[in-house]
Amino acid sequence: MVKTCVFAVVLVTDWRDRLDELDSDHRHMLEGGSLSQLFLRYPLYVSHPVFIGSFYGFLVCLTLLLPYAYFGSVDNIPMMDSIRDWGIQTLILITLCSFLGGSSSIIASISKRPPIRLENHRRFLFPFPFIGLAIISVSMMNDISDYTLFAGWVCFILPGPLYIHLSYAPRWRIIDRLDRGLQPFEGMIKTIDSPDPEEVLVTEDDELEEVVDESQSD
Repeated sequence: MVKTCVFAVVLVTDWRDRLDELDSDHRHMLEGGSLSQLFLRYPLYVSHPVFIGSFYGFLVCLTLLLPYAYFGSVDNIPMMDSIRDWGIQTLILITLCSFLGGSSSIIASISKRPPIRLENHRRFLFPFPFIGLAIISVSMMNDISDYTLFAGWVCFILPGPLYIHLSYAPRWRIIDRLDRGLQPFEGMIKTIDSPDPEEVLVTEDDELEEVVDESQSD
């Protein structure tokens, strides 16, 4: 009986323990940035891309609460009607983001590609929700074209599903395999998103030649 319990304890190993067995590059890839580390503090069934997508959809809808309430009061719309409209919009966005998160999870399982770290691209993604919120707010005051409004919604929703698709869903898939005791990188042609060493060498050689040419010209 004691041997059976000990054997069971040995089998139940957290993925973080198995992470220590990997090399530094793969550990760095799977740990991700601060946002991924925040989500992965919770059990994997809670931090599934579907639920992370739903959570993002709810967060972006919170920013719509104030515009709905403000423009509802300006147009003399009853508060309950504004809250109802906001609630319907929230359900739609949560469902959409959840669906996109699930789709990204399926695509990551099929493509078996490594996650892409987006830390260096945050400055490009950061303005999109604010641009989208501004366009949506303007649409509540004035009539704008359907294309402009659609572009506003895309900018408003884009960063979360894009992060899940490119970075989080592939990372979660590998960690889930690691947690289940499977080979985490099985079937992957490329196991880490890093530049090819030969390309790096060529780039360094080109930069060195440029420096030499400039020094000779001086």
